[in-house]
Amino acid sequence: MKADRRPLTTRNASWAKALAAALVRSAITPNQISVISIVFALIGAGLLLYWPTPLGFVLGAVCVQLRLLCNMLDGMVAVEGGKQSPLGALYNELPDRIADSLFLVALGIAAGYPWLGWLMALLAALTAYIRVTGGSLGLAQDFRGPQAKPHRMAVMTVALLLGAAELHWRASVQVLLLGSIVIAVGTALTCITRTRAIARQLSRATP
Repeated sequence: MKADRRPLTTRNASWAKALAAALVRSAITPNQISVISIVFALIGAGLLLYWPTPLGFVLGAVCVQLRLLCNMLDGMVAVEGGKQSPLGALYNELPDRIADSLFLVALGIAAGYPWLGWLMALLAALTAYIRVTGGSLGLAQDFRGPQAKPHRMAVMTVALLLGAAELHWRASVQVLLLGSIVIAVGTALTCITRTRAIARQLSRATP
């Protein structure tokens, strides 16, 4: 199972271990943590759509990071904390796809290009589909970028923080458009790199 976990150096941080240990001792389950990530995505998307102000963008960036925190902690509580469940794999994937779509669609709309938001969401789902397809073929799941989930959310966080400053000083959101383009192009490249990697491994495995 560890081969199918996204490699995150943050898991080794003392604060992350302490927080995960506290959650293990509580009644909360990994699946509930996964669902909470959707709540943060809903709040973040709502801020971008219905409160597109500098403060709204900053709070949206905070929600992005809280979503990622949930994504890390659910796995730590499940694996390191021994709270795995039969439905864990399902809860590990579906909330991620929902949260991705909520954030990315909202980002595209906030940037003034709704179609770009939907394109980012589609490409993000496709990267996950390709990764899981590799796993279904007996290969280790491939979490490479250049725009895997942590990279997409990092770009979005930076874009929102810079966008808050731009909106305050210039009353424009061009940096959100730039961030959206970076995510869309990078995610498309990620689909290509992962597909090529799977093809190479399958070719080498063929007698």
